[in-house]
Amino acid sequence: MNYKDIYILGIETSCDETAASVSCNGSILSNVVATQIVHSPYGGVVPELASRMHERSIVSVTHQAIHQANIQKNDITAISFTQGPGLLGSLLVGTCFAKGFAQALHIPLIAVDHMKAHIFAHYIDAPAPEYPFLCLTVSGGHTQIVLVNSFTDIKVIGKTLDDAVGEAFDKAAKIMDIPYPGGPLIDKYAQSGDKNRYRFPIAHIPDYDYSFSGVKTALLYFLRDNTATNADFIKNNIHDICASYQHTLIQTLLLKLKKASKDLGINRIAIAGGVAANSYLRAQLLICANEHWEIFIPKLEYCTDNAAMIAHTGYMMYLNNQFADLKTVAKAVM
Repeated sequence: MNYKDIYILGIETSCDETAASVSCNGSILSNVVATQIVHSPYGGVVPELASRMHERSIVSVTHQAIHQANIQKNDITAISFTQGPGLLGSLLVGTCFAKGFAQALHIPLIAVDHMKAHIFAHYIDAPAPEYPFLCLTVSGGHTQIVLVNSFTDIKVIGKTLDDAVGEAFDKAAKIMDIPYPGGPLIDKYAQSGDKNRYRFPIAHIPDYDYSFSGVKTALLYFLRDNTATNADFIKNNIHDICASYQHTLIQTLLLKLKKASKDLGINRIAIAGGVAANSYLRAQLLICANEHWEIFIPKLEYCTDNAAMIAHTGYMMYLNNQFADLKTVAKAVM
């Protein structure tokens, strides 16, 4: 072991995944994620249950990450953790655990912005985008277009004014009685559906901002009206409904992204966040790549919530001397 090696332990507990990862000089040695299935009967994440499950899992998940990295806890140089945004109860578990661990080992503490970590997950593996680039960060809680000029110079230039696109997926799934998590299942059903069979509205919002509440409501009324005369309407047309609805959501995302790219003259485009795992979004971006964009898409394991992105961003923050102290608190909103 080289005495100059920098080992970062990353802790992620922003929502319903308990995750831990170890990086060495920016390279990921382990990435352990425990997904909570306790929320399935409720059609969404129950915050109280999420925090309790984090309490049960965080010690064992961290132990696995350290073991898989083939190091000892005393080898760890610093601990990075998700400070926010996210569910406050879940964040508190990770924050308190990271503080206690760092204090016990007398090592630095690094507080990481969850959404920033999604963006810089692109730098875990090559190829990584050169600066500047635009990053579409899409998840259950956020939909943003981010201008990234450097690691320390990032600016949100567009965001959703109401629902995030991931929320629009999950709530649509709940309306159609698709099991939680519904977003990936809508994507799966849509793959064998006709995206042009049904039409849903695209909100026209100024600048680079988004709105998804209208299309979600349009789907609700559409299904209400059709099931009133045909109780099996959803069941018999599930693939086409999902394909048409998903098409509308993805086209909404791309319209604003294309506008930002044209206005700013930036053709390096990255995507990040859980919805970045959506196969249709990826396919549509690759079509754009054939036209004029240079596209960067992380591995699937680095799109959904994970601790590798927290460890890697923590390493980059370590190099920039961006440390936190024991007074640092969890933040549901950053």
